[in-house]
Amino acid sequence: MEIKNKIQKPKEPSLVIALIPLIVMLLLFGVGYGIYKISSQVLLIAAAFFTGCLGLFLRFKWKEMEEGIVDSIHKAMPAILIMLCVGILIGSWIASGTIPMIIYYGLKLISPKFFLVTACFVCSVTSLATGTSWGTIGTLGVAFIGIAMGLGVPLGPAAGAIVAGAYFGDKMSPFSDVANLAPVTAGSNLFDHIKHMLWSATPAWLIGLFVYFLVGLKYGGGRVEDKTMTIITQTLKNNFRFNVLLLLPMVIVFYFAFTKKPTIPGMLLSSFMAGILAVIFQKASVLDVATAINTGYEAHTGVEKVDQLISQGGMMSMMEVQLVAFTAFSFGGIMQRTGLLSIILSHVKRFTNKVWSLVLTTISASIVTALATGSSYLSMILPGDLFSPIYKKKGLAAKNLSRIIEESGAIIVPLIPYSMAGVYIKGVLGVSTFSYLPWAIMNYASVFILAIYGFTKFTMAPKIREDETQIGS
Repeated sequence: MEIKNKIQKPKEPSLVIALIPLIVMLLLFGVGYGIYKISSQVLLIAAAFFTGCLGLFLRFKWKEMEEGIVDSIHKAMPAILIMLCVGILIGSWIASGTIPMIIYYGLKLISPKFFLVTACFVCSVTSLATGTSWGTIGTLGVAFIGIAMGLGVPLGPAAGAIVAGAYFGDKMSPFSDVANLAPVTAGSNLFDHIKHMLWSATPAWLIGLFVYFLVGLKYGGGRVEDKTMTIITQTLKNNFRFNVLLLLPMVIVFYFAFTKKPTIPGMLLSSFMAGILAVIFQKASVLDVATAINTGYEAHTGVEKVDQLISQGGMMSMMEVQLVAFTAFSFGGIMQRTGLLSIILSHVKRFTNKVWSLVLTTISASIVTALATGSSYLSMILPGDLFSPIYKKKGLAAKNLSRIIEESGAIIVPLIPYSMAGVYIKGVLGVSTFSYLPWAIMNYASVFILAIYGFTKFTMAPKIREDETQIGS
């Protein structure tokens, strides 16, 4: 019996074996995602399957690895439920007219006297309201590029200001997929994560605005009326009835966030209020509201750019992000249960003795993953899963990690020419990645700010509770 037990005991993996799943994943994403554009979740399942086979080779039982998967997903469930509520929130807020009203007044009230500053600011507001950088770039971004051509503003700086603004709003928006995924991966919570990013994202954004202001002075002129912008604002005005009461859903969410009350009830209450407002002000039927909550709001304004901008939301819109999360945590769960991750961590820890070295190592890992995979999701998930135990052991709050992986990973991806984001931006704006890269100041300035915080320990918050998925951690 003793001989039998000895034979069945799992093998202790070496560092080379522990690194094999990561190497396989990089190859899968380099070829499958980079060349054949295969969906991330398919490649993650393939990586999880390979890692599971490696686990069996190391004499781990499937039941043990399955328990690792379930445990990994279980820890992320509260945040994944919030992601589902975000889909509900977006659909209901658009149906009520809340988001269209924010976009409308954002465009009407901001004077384009200084083009670069205006482009960045308006794209920031729009992306913050909608939670989509791609949607903002594909609509208002195209409009601003048209204005730039008319004014004789170089397209590199123009596109850079658009990209920086769109991604600033995206990463700071509670409706954004990356803003939701980062805390899920790191083990923090959405609202603490966003508030913590203010310390690094806001200075980076302001630095960009200051540069745009100085550079844009030579392009400055009077107020510019662009046909596309006029069409967008007029179409929104014609299709939605605006009223100050449409801000109530926002007030509810902010109240729950700042008073540190449970997140999900606040989001559902806000969505319920938005549904009532949609019936009252937009004359929507109960079925229309229910459809917007389920599959998203579907606009039929007759103007393609406006339809593209506000046809969003719904629980189903979050399914792909959640699938990526589930498949990634399946991979991570097997890595943890088989001890492969702990072997890697034991070697990585050599470079994380100090807070500054831990921060720099996390930043480097996020950027390398972004360069290797070209994926916003994977550039957060892989480093987040890898470094989460180290941050806990160092007594650092998980929101430090979630901030770093989003700003060093997801926000760097649009600056990579071969990434989907880079290809998309080049396609819709007609400006090469290398032309707008130096001018997307916010996207990379925040990385330097994070490094400075790592050296000075400024804003590196300590862990104050074990369950950091609760607001106020």
